[in-house]
Amino acid sequence: MPLSSLNTTPDTALHECLISLGTNIEPEHHFHEALTILRSECELIASSEAIRTTPVGYQHQPDFLNAALLVRTSLDHDAFRAYLKEVENRLGRVRGPIKSGPRTMDLDIVAWDGEVIDEGYYQHSYVRRPVDEVLAASRRTLKQRACS
Repeated sequence: MPLSSLNTTPDTALHECLISLGTNIEPEHHFHEALTILRSECELIASSEAIRTTPVGYQHQPDFLNAALLVRTSLDHDAFRAYLKEVENRLGRVRGPIKSGPRTMDLDIVAWDGEVIDEGYYQHSYVRRPVDEVLAASRRTLKQRACS
């Protein structure tokens, strides 16, 4: 049984998770496959359109397709993060020596239960634009982070 299957009881807490997706190896194929997996194994609330973006960091690679999804899960944060890494592996993700190098799929948790946990949301438009589209479509907002 997939890790994210919802076997909920009235006591089970459900969490909402905003996910950033990125792919630049056979991007249309891997994007479609990721959506198929996540739709079938999670409760999909909303998704953005895919946008094509130039690489950040390592430049000698193809452009990326980036998007965002809002899903609901009964898994806790750590278990859901491990599940996303397992989905990346199922899609052929190889973690090479260049952290920002090419990949079949990158799935990152941007916000958990409405709270931003990935600074990439504030730093990169390729994360922020799709996430903001999902927020608007789902009529959700993110909790403002405290000023330091």
